[in-house]
Amino acid sequence: MEHRETLLTAAEWHLMECLWEKSPRTGREAVEDLEQRAGWSRSTTLTMLRRMTDKGLIDCREADGVKVYAPLLLRDDAAGRTTEDFLHRVYHGSVSMMMSAITRKQELSRQEIDELYAILRQAEEGAKDD
Repeated sequence: MEHRETLLTAAEWHLMECLWEKSPRTGREAVEDLEQRAGWSRSTTLTMLRRMTDKGLIDCREADGVKVYAPLLLRDDAAGRTTEDFLHRVYHGSVSMMMSAITRKQELSRQEIDELYAILRQAEEGAKDD
């Protein structure tokens, strides 16, 4: 499976966030970060590093006798794929249904509302008439 099509699990998100924040990282640095971030043990982190390397999500290289890890998947790609999956699975692809649900449950700041209007204006400029 091409990594761009992979939906990350919750655990994989933790590890990817660690690597997106600072990369490359040694195994030891990842262990320390994920102990703080997620309460993981050393063996859990090392197992996840190996599995995600095998899946093609992260790169593992040897540098001065130490393994270093870097993400092969961009955060924007992972977020976009996850968002697209969520939108289709939960809201049948309807952005308006999703936004309606979000705005009913969460109070938006003036800045967030202004940002949403700007996004909609930009989408309107690029929209084709049906």
